[in-house]
Amino acid sequence: MSPLLSIEHVTKTFARGGVFGRTEFAAVDDVSFSLESASPEIFAIIGESGSGKTTLARMILSLESPSAGSIRFLGTDISKLRSRRDRLQFMQKVQPIFQSPSEAFNPLKRVDRYLFASAHHFAGHRTRGGREAAADEALKKVGLSLAEVQGRYPHELSGGQLQRTAIARALISSPALIVADEPVSMVDASLRMSIVNLFKTLRDQLRVSIIYITHDLATAYYISDRVLILQKGKVVETGPARQVLSEPRHPYTVRLRESILSLDDADRIHADG
Repeated sequence: MSPLLSIEHVTKTFARGGVFGRTEFAAVDDVSFSLESASPEIFAIIGESGSGKTTLARMILSLESPSAGSIRFLGTDISKLRSRRDRLQFMQKVQPIFQSPSEAFNPLKRVDRYLFASAHHFAGHRTRGGREAAADEALKKVGLSLAEVQGRYPHELSGGQLQRTAIARALISSPALIVADEPVSMVDASLRMSIVNLFKTLRDQLRVSIIYITHDLATAYYISDRVLILQKGKVVETGPARQVLSEPRHPYTVRLRESILSLDDADRIHADG
């Protein structure tokens, strides 16, 4: 069986202008890892701003193309997805969740329109009743209902409700993989753990793998099965989450650990959760 996702020696370079002409720099530099189809997991990609983690996420979502290397989803090189049908099938199985709900929802449009559009394009529901039922089912998986969001604009929902709605939208297509880019950094601290716990539920009950992009070691330690630490585009450490974050070997990982909430505190969060 092909891996769910296979990243092989992926590099992404960008041109940068300067006084002495244009130069290239690698935002992502020779990154490799894989996720297995048979074992859903939460795989955290951790790094500070500028580490390349969002660029890597965009390549996994096929929003950017690698400069070198390959990204394969269920054995298919995603750079070879040419037809609209192939791209729709890929988008059905690989869904994004963005840092800010404002990236997912236009403030001038009702949020239910996005849910119904996903039900139509990715789940094949052609009738209004079918779209409403699909939206309601997905919302119930995240602790909401269609009655709570129907007809409402983004500003009429709390930050937690809006991010849960974004997750529900991603679930409508029954994805195999969710790429969540800093999904709790814009959410009130009191709601952060409820959304983090929701990801664990998606893994355990719906068998969805999640790539969790974050700078927050505490939540990564709490929910992740494996982690990958990026520094300036390069992988400096990877392995089981508790092993890497409890006993870091690379100086960069040690510095990250020392600069944030202690992992003893994360263990207490885990016990309380």
